[in-house]
Amino acid sequence: MAGTMAAVGILCAAALLAAGLAGAGAAAVTSQRLASAADAGALAAADAASGAVPGVPCERAAEVAGTFGGVIEACELDELIATVTVSMRLGPVTAQASARAGPPP
Repeated sequence: MAGTMAAVGILCAAALLAAGLAGAGAAAVTSQRLASAADAGALAAADAASGAVPGVPCERAAEVAGTFGGVIEACELDELIATVTVSMRLGPVTAQASARAGPPP
């Protein structure tokens, strides 16, 4: 009987550890997707601001960030430099990332 209880305890501990690691892995993946969405959105806005691609810079940023599952929270242009903030939900938590793109000084 004691061996059965020990086995059940070990199984429960392994299940909790696996669930925790899965949650941490999901957060890491979302973090990378969010950073990629912010980078791509800022690049798209800077390209549109410079005339390299057609369109309104912040609309282009929203379109590109949306392909990653992100939502534009802020989009600012300072001449040809674009700063974009993107948010993404992971369960009950909303995460944000910002990126800047433009020509070198």
